[in-house]
Amino acid sequence: MTNPVLVEVVRSGFVESVHRGALVITAPDGSVRFSAGDIERPVYPRSSNKPLQAVGMLRAGLTIGDEELALGCGSHNGEPGHVEGALTMLSRAGLSEDALACPPAFPLHEPSMLAVASAGKRRAAMNCSGKHAAMLTTCAQVGWPTDDYAAEIHPLQKIIQATVADLTSETIETVGVDGCGAPLFAFSLTGLARSFGRLVTAMGGPERRVADAVRAHPWQVAGTGREDTVLMRTIDGLLSKGGAEGVHAFALPDGTALALKIDDGAARARLPLLLATLRHLGIDPGDEAADLARNAVLGGGKPVGELKVTAGLFG
Repeated sequence: MTNPVLVEVVRSGFVESVHRGALVITAPDGSVRFSAGDIERPVYPRSSNKPLQAVGMLRAGLTIGDEELALGCGSHNGEPGHVEGALTMLSRAGLSEDALACPPAFPLHEPSMLAVASAGKRRAAMNCSGKHAAMLTTCAQVGWPTDDYAAEIHPLQKIIQATVADLTSETIETVGVDGCGAPLFAFSLTGLARSFGRLVTAMGGPERRVADAVRAHPWQVAGTGREDTVLMRTIDGLLSKGGAEGVHAFALPDGTALALKIDDGAARARLPLLLATLRHLGIDPGDEAADLARNAVLGGGKPVGELKVTAGLFG
C-alpha cells in the first residue's frame, strides 16, 4: 500500500516537495475514528513510546517524583535543568554519568550547546538521558544489575516489552535498537494511538501517573521552544510526545488520540499535521504553535512559504 501525500512543502507559491505518510485518530473507546494510509503496518514509534516505557518502569517498581518521571519520558533539549535533573536522578541511585548507556551528545538547544561546546559531548546532555537515568534508577531500586540494563534480555526490558504489548493490545514481533541504545518495539499506529488514549483515561495506577506527570511538567519532556512543550502548555489536558523519523502521538483528556508516521522520516511534516488534526477536533492549538509551523519554509531568513496539509485530508 502506497501511503497518501499528507503534507506539501510550498515555497513562493510552488509545491517544492511532498511528504507521504499515515495517520489515525482513535475514539475514547479505542475504535478508529479516522484514518489515512496504512495504519496497521508495524512501525518503530521511536521516542513516542517513552510514556509507555515509563509505565513499564513504574510497574517494575520505580519510585520517583513527578518532575523526574516527566524527564524520564522526555526527549529533552539538553538545557542545564535537563542535564542537572538526569545527574540528580543518577546520584540518588548511587550512580554516575558513566553508567548511562546512551551515547555522548551536544544539547539540542542551541544556546545551551554553544555554552558547553568547548567542553565537548557528554552522555547527560543526550536527549534520552532522562529515560536512561530512570531505567538505571529502577534497576538500582529493585536490585537488578545496572551494567547491562539496556540489553533486550534484561529483566527491566522484558517488563517494558510486556507493558508495551499490554498498552497497545498487540503482539511485539520485532525488536530493534533505538538511537539511544535502548530496545525499541515495533507496533502499529493504531496501537500507539490507543495506548495514549489508555494513559489519559486511566482512573489511576502507573498509566495515569505517567500521563499526569508529563502534562504537569511539559518543559521536562522537551524544552524551550519545542512543539510538545508548547502544545501541552497551550492545550489543557493534552498528552503529546514526538519521536524521530516523523512519528508523533497525542491524546486529549477524553481519550481521543492521534498517531502519525511520515514515510520519509521528516520531522518538519509533523507539526502541520498535529495542528490540522487539533483544529479538525475543534481544538485551537494557539498562536505559538502556529508560529513554529510558519517558520518551517524560509528564504533569506524570512518565511516565504508553508508546510501545507493536503487539501481535503479531513473532508
